[in-house]
Amino acid sequence: MELGRVVGKVVCTVKDPKLHGIRLLLVEPLNHRLQAVAAPFVAADSVGAGRGEIVYYETAREAPFAFPTVQPPIDAAIIGIVDTVQ
Repeated sequence: MELGRVVGKVVCTVKDPKLHGIRLLLVEPLNHRLQAVAAPFVAADSVGAGRGEIVYYETAREAPFAFPTVQPPIDAAIIGIVDTVQ
């Protein structure tokens, strides 16, 4: 799991049927000091995160597991919203 900040959303007119009803958000990777460390990427939202929120995300093979009933074709998923960082 890694930290990131939601910086926007993605709107698609055509997408895989398994992605219908799943929001796609732009996530900016962060380090432990909450500073951006890489360019934003698209992640599927499994928790209802909003713009500006700090989130946990998972990438690669584990990402679809955030959606157990659908198993969408994704390589990044938001799996939690961070309350505080110390």
